[in-house]
Formats: sequence, structure tokens, C-alpha cells
Amino acid sequence: MYTHIVIRGARQHNLKNINLDIPKNKLVVITGPSGSGKSSLAFDTIYAEGQRRYVESLSSYARQFLGMMEKPDVDIIEGLSPAIAIDQKTTSKNPRSTVGTVTEIYDYMRVLWANIGKPHCPICKRLLEGLSAHEMLEKIWEKYRQRRITVLSPVVRGKKGEFKELIKELYMKGFSRVRVDGEYKRIEDVPPLEKNRKHNIEVVIDRLTLEEEERARLLGAIEKALELSKGLLIIEDVDKGKEEVFSERLTCPDHGFSLQELSPRLFSFNSPYGACPTCKGLGVKWEIDTKLLIDEQEPAVDAFRITESSFFNYLKYPISNILRQLGYDPRIPFKDLPQSVRHLLLYGGEVKGAVFEGVVKHLERRFMEEDAERIREEINEYIKEKPCPTCGGARLRDEALSVLVMGKNIWEVCNMPVYKTKEFFENLIENLTGRDYIIAEKLIKEITDRLGFLVDVGLDYLDLARSADTLSGGEMQRIRLATQIGSKLTGVLYVLDEPSIGLHPRDTQKLIRTLKHLRDLGNTVIVVEHDPETIMSADWIIDMGPGAGKHGGQVVAQGTVEDIMAHPHSLTGAYLSGRLTIEVPQKRRRPTGKWIRIVGAKKHNLKNITVEIPLGLFVCITGVSGSGKSTLIYDILWKYAKAVFYEGEGEIDGFERIEGLEHIDRVINVDQSPIGRTPRSNPATYTKLFDLIRDLFASTPEAKARGYTAGRFSFNVKGGRCEACQGEGVIKVEMHFLPPVYVTCDVCKGKRYNKETLDILFKGKNIAEVLDMTVDEAYEFFYHHTAIRRKLELLRDVGLGYIKLGQPATTLSGGEAQRIKLARELSKKDTGRTLYLLDEPTTGLHMDDVKKLIHVLQRLVEKGNTVVVIEHNMDVIKCADWIIDMGPEGGEKGGQVVAFGTPEEVSENPNSYTGLYLRSYLSHVPSGSSSMMR
Repeated sequence: MYTHIVIRGARQHNLKNINLDIPKNKLVVITGPSGSGKSSLAFDTIYAEGQRRYVESLSSYARQFLGMMEKPDVDIIEGLSPAIAIDQKTTSKNPRSTVGTVTEIYDYMRVLWANIGKPHCPICKRLLEGLSAHEMLEKIWEKYRQRRITVLSPVVRGKKGEFKELIKELYMKGFSRVRVDGEYKRIEDVPPLEKNRKHNIEVVIDRLTLEEEERARLLGAIEKALELSKGLLIIEDVDKGKEEVFSERLTCPDHGFSLQELSPRLFSFNSPYGACPTCKGLGVKWEIDTKLLIDEQEPAVDAFRITESSFFNYLKYPISNILRQLGYDPRIPFKDLPQSVRHLLLYGGEVKGAVFEGVVKHLERRFMEEDAERIREEINEYIKEKPCPTCGGARLRDEALSVLVMGKNIWEVCNMPVYKTKEFFENLIENLTGRDYIIAEKLIKEITDRLGFLVDVGLDYLDLARSADTLSGGEMQRIRLATQIGSKLTGVLYVLDEPSIGLHPRDTQKLIRTLKHLRDLGNTVIVVEHDPETIMSADWIIDMGPGAGKHGGQVVAQGTVEDIMAHPHSLTGAYLSGRLTIEVPQKRRRPTGKWIRIVGAKKHNLKNITVEIPLGLFVCITGVSGSGKSTLIYDILWKYAKAVFYEGEGEIDGFERIEGLEHIDRVINVDQSPIGRTPRSNPATYTKLFDLIRDLFASTPEAKARGYTAGRFSFNVKGGRCEACQGEGVIKVEMHFLPPVYVTCDVCKGKRYNKETLDILFKGKNIAEVLDMTVDEAYEFFYHHTAIRRKLELLRDVGLGYIKLGQPATTLSGGEAQRIKLARELSKKDTGRTLYLLDEPTTGLHMDDVKKLIHVLQRLVEKGNTVVVIEHNMDVIKCADWIIDMGPEGGEKGGQVVAFGTPEEVSENPNSYTGLYLRSYLSHVPSGSSSMMR
């Protein structure tokens, strides 16, 4: 029985042949500077080997679908348990996924509503109760008298199978006709049914015209139909082609509203039986927003803002021709065209015998059909999401929404914050009796346990209806962590990547308790982390370093917290012990009198607040998770400012007005979205550094002699690139039901270029070798080329000296992508009137790298710009000039400004959680300087 995970000779990526013994059943934190090899050890070595061994244990049949997993570059790993990785790159982009479905809580709720829910008529809200055969007879007689009807018994509704035995049994019972998937057939002529398709089979009981003498016959048909289908009956009006469902259980006597038997699939918005028929269970409709698409001041032929080239090829010339045919000059301003002509251009119609598709219809069709991500993203800029007009965003059909438990339908409960949902179910179990209690007891225990785990990881402000694609990486990781606790596995190795991201210090203790609970179940928990509080709570710490990239990859220190703090060479230990600190600025900048005022903000959970952001300062927006920070800065300020500066007039949505934008000349959003979605994008191309490097290679004597231009050294155009992989270095293999896999190109071996291009050398290196350099290596290599050195210097300044110039965008973390964007913005000329918006830029940064980042942000402000940062990192917050603290809690209990002012002023506010934690960070200020800062 192994007590340790034994690692010998680990050389994956930048690891320097390291040996380690990691204690099992402990909370282990791997820390160290960015790029020091933490993820290479935790994910690419330990987890990858655990996953590989699991795959190898499967049958050869299963392995053919998963493929061979590459063995990590390590001599020996012993004592490995089955491994589960909980990282931040698994946020679902599926609009059908919600917090409820991801945590599986919604699955338990569907079963609960199907079994103890009380159906109501959606029109009159009365409780539905089943009809007897005689009650059905009266209703059918009254409605269909003198009409021809077919009485059908639905014996199979939406189930997979061949149903050979059933059809044989029906034949033996004397039935002659059935309706299979909507088609009437003689029972002996029913073809073999596809086993894996869902089918509907209805037995034709009788076909008759409702004359007076047929009452007894109809009653017999009804009773036979109900007996066969266990309580269901379909009446088809033969002449009108319409039909109606009757149930022994659930029918409204006044409005005729009928429900089939309640089943869990009725409450699934991913099933055609439960999904709203209008939005197909998505809860939203996507429409092209013509306000975003059109600049009405421009000539009609140029009024459409979309710039994607094929758009013009398809539509620009037809628009000109249509306008001429209608007697209008194509240069007439769009606003001066009659409404009918504008409608024709937008939505299409017939013009002198020819049909014109219309710009909006064309874009909507291209968005649905287009494979090219670039074109879809561009069209997406002009698409607005609106709640479904039928279900109002509830995703479900009326039949499902009319079933109530304790007076609430399933979607109303999903829309409550998690802590309120938990209270709802705790009250429910106390009020249930008899049969309902017996059915619900175990279901409610599973639901409340899982809701409790969400509360424990600091996500009590979320609701189960929240779409998974709106969650941050940190939120998604903590949801998956809560789900794992609910699974109650033991003997498992969990590997986590910075679970504290997005958490206010107040909630970090909840997370630490959760990690320890996972450990106490009998698991080994390995966490890659920079958060001091989490590090201090670990049973065992592994400090990687000493630097990044080729200067890292070693174990600098390992042991308990005390061991690390006392170690003379541990950078982490130096910060934890206080030997190194991030100093509080000696002087704060004061407001200049110019402000951006957001008046009457009431989007999502914001409580109709007015917020003032001082310009020319380093401003931190703080507050507990879910308090409204991102809504204020991104959903309101950024969206409005983007429209004002880049797309004409801004649309007012969720606020009254925004004042003060005249004091700035541009707004830059430095977010954590990828710098590209394919391996073709990389740091060198994104920062325009590669243009300078290509020019340099083209200027070499050998390149000039061969007539090579800078284009020869681009892997995006024909000529110099490897055509086998079209310059990607990898070949994309579509896996159909799995994500695509990228395989190294056999021809160029991942170098992207053909042999002739690689023959051109600069200082002994070819273009592929330059792309393979880290930023630090390239800095030394190009030191005497000023323009290139400056761009590389900026990447080093933001703590990215360890990344490779040609590193594919798909392998960069959100924090790395954000800092690359920041470096590119820093390289541009600024006017000193720019507003920079950043969302948690400390993601993935060690304390030493945070110090560098703060220095970079302060440099931006010193030039007269305004930097607004959403942040939980106390070292960043204490260095800000101005703080706006949101809260007091998350979700519906948040959305207010709790405190604002300098860090010192906020720290003295008794209502501010941020102030409470800030106090201890400010207390490290040298005596005598605090009065000067005030």
C-alpha cells in the first residue's frame, strides 16, 4: 500500500528531471512563479499518467474510440490513484446547459415534480383531475356530434425499440389497424421499425360517425382504448385533421386542457416532450438587431456596418441594382429611404419578378449555416438575444409549467438563488405527508445535499436556471468541485487549477473547508494555487521555480507551511513570511474632478444605483462574488461605451444614462477571452511582433538573393508554409461526437514551413526556431533590434517571459491571453485619455508576478489614463487610488455600493467585507506614512 505518489525523472515540458514523493490523502498545494512548471507537474505529468493508465485498462474496443494517450516524459510514477482533473477550460458553451443540469440537481427535481407535482390548467389555474370513461363520453359527444372521428389508444409514445412483440400481441388480440409515427397501416403491413429511433404507436380502436345510436359503441371504444394505453385516449377529427388527448387523470373540465401522464421528460427542456415549441428549450430567440447593423446617416449602399468581404460580394451590388430599379440613387442616406424600401432591403421581397433575400435574412442564414468561426463571430456582433415570446425564457412548454409543487412550478424554483432554493426544499419536506413524503424523502435529501455543497464553495448567489455558458472559469470549476463532493468517491486523486479564482477573501475559507472535506473522504487533493490563504491551509506544499520557462522546472522547496516560510531560496516562502512584500503606494492620486457617472443602473441584480468612477486614477471594483461588479462594468459601461466609440449611438439597456464619456477618447476592454480560437493564432502574431520578425528575415542576404519577401515567412499564405498542414504545424482530426484532436504534421514535423523557407537563417536560427523561443530567450536574441525588443519587453513586464512566441492560442490560459492583450495595448501610442477595463488580471499570477502587473498598471495611469480593474486580490486593491465596493452580498442581496473612496477610507467602513480584509494588508504600511496617504 503506497503512502506517497512516487515520481522519478519527470522531464515534461520545462521540468528538470525532478524527483518527488507526494503524500497521499493530503491537501497538497503546488505553487511558484508563473511558468515555473506547476501545471506541467500537476496536469501534464501526474494527471496525464493517471488518465493514460485508466484508458489502458479499458477494452481494446473502447480504446479505439479514445485513441492512444501519449505517455508523459517521466521515468517512474508509482502509487497513482484514479485521477480526476477539475480545471478551468471546461466551461460549457452549450446554451442548453444550466447550473441545474451540470450539477444534476435538475434531474432530481424533474423526478420530484413528475411524482408529487399537482397539475393545473394554465388558463384558469384550477387543479386538474382525471376524467372517468363516462365523463370523457359526454365531452366527446358534445364536441364531435354528427362528425366522423377515430378513437385511438396510444400504446407507445416517444420510445425507442422495434416493438415486434407488441405488434404481434395486438394482432393476436384482433386489432387490424395502427397508426405508426403518424401513418395509418394495416397491422400485418407494419414494416420493421428502427431500433434506435423514437416511435409513436397508436391502435385504431374504432372509426365512427357520432349518431344517437352510436353512444354505447363509443363508450365501449373509450373503455377499450383506456385499458390498452393505461389511461390515455386520442380522438381524431377525421374531416378537420385535428386531434385531442384525453386522460383518466388530468383534464380541465372548463377549457379542455389535457395532460398526458406526468413523467420526468415533461420537465426536460432538452426533450421535445418538455421543451417550449417556439424556442426549442433554449429560452431565448436570436435576432439581428438593425440598430447595431445600420448606420442610418451613411449612403444606403454603405449603411451596413458588417465588413466581412463575402457579405459585400453577395449583397452590395444587388442592393445597388434594387435601389436603381426602384428609382433611387444608391448614395442616398439610408434614413431618407421610405419605410417600405428599408423593409425590403432588410427583410427581402420581390422586386420586378426577382426575389431578394434581404440583408437580415441573409445574415441569419449565414450565421446558422456557416462553418467559419471568424464569419460567425463577426455576424454575432449584430445579433441580440431576446427572451422567448412564448415561454418568457422558462424553456418549458405550458403543460410542464402548469405543474406545481407547494404553489411553484419547476422553473420558478430554479430561478431562486441557491440558498433560497435550499430553504424551499427544507420547508417542503416538513410539509409533506403520506405517499408524497415517502416518494420525496430521498429525492429531497439528494437535492439539499448538492445545494449545500454549492453554498459551501461560495456559489450561494447563483440560481439553477443560470446558463452554463455565462459562468466564469472559476465558477464552473467550483460547481464541478461541488458535484464531485456529491459523488462521495474515495481513493481518488483530484487535480485542481486555481479554484480560488473569482472568490472574495471572505469566501476563500468556504472553499478551503470544501477541499479539506474532499481530502477527509479519503482522497488526495492536489491544487495548483497562488492564493496565500489556500497555501497556508495546505498539509504539504511544493514550491516550483526558481524562475519561469527554462529558468524554472525545479522543486525549490517542499514541506509544511513552516518549512516553506523558513526556506532561504523559496520566493513563495519569502512572501508568506513577510520577508518580501508588495508595498502600499506612499501617495494616492486624488480625483481630478472628472468622473464617469452611471445613473440608475438596474440590470440583473443592480438596485437602481448611481456609481461615479473618477478619471485619471487606478480604480478597483471589489465585492463578494455575484455582487454586481461585472454587470456594472461589462454589461452596462463597456457595452454602452463600445457602441458610442465604435458603432455610433449606444443603446440604453438597464440604466438611465451615462455621463462623462466626453472626457475620454477610447475604451479598451482587456478581458480573458482567447486571442484566437485555432492553433494559427499565437502571441507573436497577436502583438504584431511577427511582422517585424518576418521583415528581419526577408532582409537577410540569402532571402534577398532568392527573392523572398516578408510574406514568404508567413504560415498563413501559400509559398513558404508547409502545404500538408497549411502552416498550422498540426492537422485537425474531427472526432464527430468528441472534441477535435490536433495531430503533429508528419511532413514538417510541426515546424509549419517548407524546407526552402527553413534554409533562411538569421544569427544561425530559422523562422521556426525563432517561433519556438520563449519571450525571455527572444529578448536576448533580438536585443539589438529596438522595435522588436520593446514589444518583447512589454510581454516580460506583464509576467509572460516564459511563454513561447509561437505558442498556439488554444493552449493559453485566460489570464495569459489577458496579459498578452495588455502588452499589445501598452505597445500602442496612447493619448492619455484612454479608459482600460480589466477583469481579474491577477488570474494565474504568483505574488511576485502580481507586483510586476501592478507596476505596469500604474505606468498606464501615470500617463493620464484611467484603469478600472475588477479584482479580489488584496495586494492589487491596497495599491489602488480609489475603490468602489459592491455588495453587501451576492445575487439578489447584492447590487448596491457598500463603500467607496481610498483604500484607507474603505477599510474603516464597518459594512464592507473588503474593508475588513483590507485592514490587515494596510497595517503593514511603515509607521508615519498612513497620515500622508490620507
